[in-house]
Amino acid sequence: MVTREDLESFLIRLDVEYQELDEGMFLVRTRNGGYPLVMSYAPPLLLLRMKVMDLPDGSGNEALYRTLLELNASDVVHGAYGIEDGELIISDTLELETLDFVEIQASVESIHLAASGHMERIRDLAGVAGTEEG
Repeated sequence: MVTREDLESFLIRLDVEYQELDEGMFLVRTRNGGYPLVMSYAPPLLLLRMKVMDLPDGSGNEALYRTLLELNASDVVHGAYGIEDGELIISDTLELETLDFVEIQASVESIHLAASGHMERIRDLAGVAGTEEG
């Protein structure tokens, strides 16, 4: 099983900036910018979560929700979009028992690629202008 120290070793190998916010909870930022990612070491799982944006209040977001479900099915390789406390997030859950560097690298890259690649379309559907990072 991957230990917390192993996870820190993986973060160093990923060449990301990170800080431990609480025991086992890491705020991770890629060196080329982008949205911050939170990794929570919670045996037997590693939870990855990235806030993409605050969702606008009100109804009329059916096209947005449909698009998010379609993206989950077709474009998001690791993880999925979800809604939590009025925020659009993308998250992934990995098993520590079998986790290796390549798997965590693929998950982090997939989450960042999805968030950056879909952002303009999601913002248009949500009626949100400008750029907002985590």
